[in-house]
Amino acid sequence: MTQDEAILLLEYVVAACPAQRIGEFTPDVWGELFAPYSLDEARTAVLTVAARQPFVAPADVITEIKARREERIELAHVVYDGNPLETGAQSAASRRALIAAAADGLLPPRTPAAALGTADRLALPPGEPGPYTNRVAAARAAVGQGIPTAREGVVNPRAIPCRICQALPGTSCEVRGRRMRDVHPARLDDAKRRAAGLPPVDPAEDRAAEDRIRAATAALAAQAVTTEES
Repeated sequence: MTQDEAILLLEYVVAACPAQRIGEFTPDVWGELFAPYSLDEARTAVLTVAARQPFVAPADVITEIKARREERIELAHVVYDGNPLETGAQSAASRRALIAAAADGLLPPRTPAAALGTADRLALPPGEPGPYTNRVAAARAAVGQGIPTAREGVVNPRAIPCRICQALPGTSCEVRGRRMRDVHPARLDDAKRRAAGLPPVDPAEDRAAEDRIRAATAALAAQAVTTEES
């Protein structure tokens, strides 16, 4: 939240609680306190707090914001498939980014089964007991779910959604309900474009390119038929 947004938030507080006193330096203090949060989630929290008490204290608003963020994280059931090429620190950072996205409401609520997805169980290494079930099986199935080699500067494709199968960030691509070992090529291309600071592919341009390819293929086929007939 910026300082200007903090002033807007205070105006919202005054509208909800006309008797609340606002001092000369109140906007500065609120700006610092609410810097980590967005204006929208702070305004929602203000309404909740104002509905149960006559005055709105920053601590009460922040408590409400944190409670809602924790609730969104819990409902999202964040699962990160991981990247075999990542270091432990990079994997932890990727998971933290997914948790932050869930807290911000960018990941929708989903059941644990939907978060884990469907995956074939891998064969157990020789000498290991089994079978494994539930979350343990899902965790083992995630091991070895390889991704295309990511060169330096290329974002992990599983850190972004897939526009082909609509896989959410942190989850594997699917084909006919089954998890893929690799990601869809379009997802890898999108990751490369993001890493290079380029805008995402325009679906209209994508379709136009496909149409050109199909037209060229049809023209070649027609030419081949004409050649054979002559």
